[in-house]
Amino acid sequence: MLKCHQATRLMSEAQERSLTAGEKLSLRLHTLICAACHNFQQQLPVLRRLSRTYARRK
Repeated sequence: MLKCHQATRLMSEAQERSLTAGEKLSLRLHTLICAACHNFQQQLPVLRRLSRTYARRK
């Protein structure tokens, strides 16, 4: 079972590369039982978009 810091790392990595089947399964299982990581996973695309928008304005 993944720990939260491992799960959030995989979520971030998934933005840059395809996860393996095992990584996807582990992440899915973790987010099914961890509400905090599930919420983070839902918010990650928004955070990424906001960060890119902010970086372009500088």
